[in-house]
Formats: sequence, C-alpha cells, structure tokens
Amino acid sequence: MNELIFRCFASGSSGNCYYLGSRKEGILIDCGISARQIRSNLFEMGLDFRQIAGVLITHDHADHIRAVGTIGERFHVPIYATPEIHAGIDSNYGVFEKLRTSRKFYTKGEPFEILGMTVNTFTISHDSTDCVSYVIDVDGERFMIATDVGSVDQTLLDNVATANHLVIEANHDEQMLLNGPYPSYLKSRILSDKGHMSNSTCAEVLCTAYHKGLKNVYLCHLSQENNNPEVAYNTIKEKLEKTHNIVVGQDLNLAVLERLTASPIYKLKSGV
Repeated sequence: MNELIFRCFASGSSGNCYYLGSRKEGILIDCGISARQIRSNLFEMGLDFRQIAGVLITHDHADHIRAVGTIGERFHVPIYATPEIHAGIDSNYGVFEKLRTSRKFYTKGEPFEILGMTVNTFTISHDSTDCVSYVIDVDGERFMIATDVGSVDQTLLDNVATANHLVIEANHDEQMLLNGPYPSYLKSRILSDKGHMSNSTCAEVLCTAYHKGLKNVYLCHLSQENNNPEVAYNTIKEKLEKTHNIVVGQDLNLAVLERLTASPIYKLKSGV
C-alpha cells in the first residue's frame, strides 16, 4: 500500500465507525452508524462498499454494529469478529438483518491478513460478550485502536508501546461523571473494570507507554454528558508535556475525534 490514511466517521455512544486504508481501498473498524451515513462518507472520499475489503468489529454493542447486517448481507462486505462477538451480534436486538453469508471468524492472538495488512488482536475488558483491540501492521506502520476500555493491563501497555498511530478511548472526566446527571448504577458501570476509560487513565496509559515512534494519537468515544473535547485534549496534553517534556503538535500529533461528524482525512503514510 503506497499510502495509508485514516478517517473517523463517528465516535461515541451514538455510533462508531473508522476507515483505514488508501484512497483506493481499505477496511472499516466497527459500523455503529447507518449504512447510508457510512456510504455517504465513503463517497466523499471517492469510495464505495465495493472498495471495502472487510469490517473489523471490536464488540457487539449497538453503537459499534448498528449497520453490520446491511453492510455484510446487502453489500457483501466480509464481517470479521471472534466467535463470541458473532454470537453477540446474532442475539443483538438492534441488528435487524442478521449475518448469514458474510461472517468471517478469527481467533484472538492469531494474526490474519486483509489487503496486505496484518491484523493482530488482544482482549479488552468491557461488559460485552467479547471485546478486542486491533493492532494493524501496514508497510512498516503500526496502527492500533483501543476503545471501550474498562481496565488497563500490561498487554494494552505493551501494544501502545509499539504503535505509531493510536486511536484510544478518553470517555469521561471523572468529576464531570460523578457530579453529572447519570443515575448511580450507570456511573458505577462506567467506572467499573468493564466500563470505559477516563481522560486521566488515558493520560496515564500514554505517559507509561510513550515512545518516540508514536506519531499520532486520536482520542475517541468521548461522552457527550461527561466530557468535552477541550477537557480531554488538555488533560492528555498537560500530562504528556509534564511527564515527557513533549511538545504536542511537534513531537506528537494529538486530535479529538468528533462524536457525530466525520473527521478530516489523516495521512499516516505518504504515497510514493
């Protein structure tokens, strides 16, 4: 692949979908918004579902799989997930068109290939039937996505320490969540070891696993009620600058992904 680009179509509890590839073909990670919206975003890039080699599913919650049946069965795009995630998709009330011919299974920890990309996976702690992080190697560049992270373990840190381009959850500010309108049971769920990662925990992960090969960090899955882009950005920026004397924007690019609108197209590797 002569170039590598990344674009977020949506990121948050209302829906998640990401594109990784070139300007000619690529893959999607999650499809938690409508197929129509995904197709529109692809069209803006000069692409269609015919140029999508597969969809990698992180887990079976509705905000990550809403369009999976339409994309898999109507547009004949392979849907990659663990057997447990596929079972969760089958039983999810939000998936109206069930997968029949488009299911692709893999085993966590065993790499597989799509479009010359080597896809690696490991477990993320979350309250779904199964949840995975994807670590994707493309021509010497390593892209990683870790969303819906309930707790941090050494495997997560070790993989962040090898990534060049990282999409990572910064879901909530803890004080905004604790003082906010959510009922107690929902606050407890978010704060649990199968919930979501806070801004401060995200900052700790980045500072612990930071290395000079890390070029781009994209903060994903921000809560509308319990976070805002400025708070998330500044929490991570200040921690990185204080811990590693990093100049954000010079030593490392940091961006917050929008909840409802598509991001710019980020160029991760230039074409020849």
